[in-house]
Amino acid sequence: MINNTHFKNIISSVTHRFSLEESSFSVNFNELTLEVSRDIVFDVCKFLKQDKVCNFDQLIDLCGVDYLGYGVSEWRVDDPSSSGFSRGVSSFANSDDGNDYFGRFAVFYNLLSTDNNTRIRVKVYLPVDLSIFSVTSIWSCADWYEREAYDMFGFNFLGHPDLRRLLTDYGFCGHPMRKDFPLSGNVEVRYDTKRGHIVYQPVTIKERVTVPKVIHTKNFYSN
Repeated sequence: MINNTHFKNIISSVTHRFSLEESSFSVNFNELTLEVSRDIVFDVCKFLKQDKVCNFDQLIDLCGVDYLGYGVSEWRVDDPSSSGFSRGVSSFANSDDGNDYFGRFAVFYNLLSTDNNTRIRVKVYLPVDLSIFSVTSIWSCADWYEREAYDMFGFNFLGHPDLRRLLTDYGFCGHPMRKDFPLSGNVEVRYDTKRGHIVYQPVTIKERVTVPKVIHTKNFYSN
């Protein structure tokens, strides 16, 4: 049950323009989320900005999500033991096979209407080729956000004017925000005094499982 009147107006406006088969709304924690297909995401974003009812004039953030292992519990917090927790003991399944990418990755657009003081989250699952249409022509600030998602996740934003890495260097191998990317990385960088320049070499450090502090409310923690 949606009680927010403006949410109702937005949903009505969008569903009048796009069919329900192409889009779906949900409200959780008083936040509105719109899930659409990759094929219409550009048109939906353009509509959300230009429509007088929606009027989402600002793109606050664009980010990627990797759902690898989503819903699989890694933490034995309900039954802690002296041996620690299970994170890192059983790694996620290797997803080098491109067929496993379908439904694994998604892009989120967090939009703000300054006139209506309303926010919406647009969610798009990516196809196997990880390509999606750029929204830089709708919100110019998407330029850097899309480059970041390209760098960190490997998403291909079609029509982006200058799609290249943003946070890593040109020869960087892999995409650090993917869940199957090794915590220690693939290579390490050091300065070679004999050569007088930076060199790349295989990682020399060993991976170790880091266990965060988890506060339990069970009786044996009380005085």
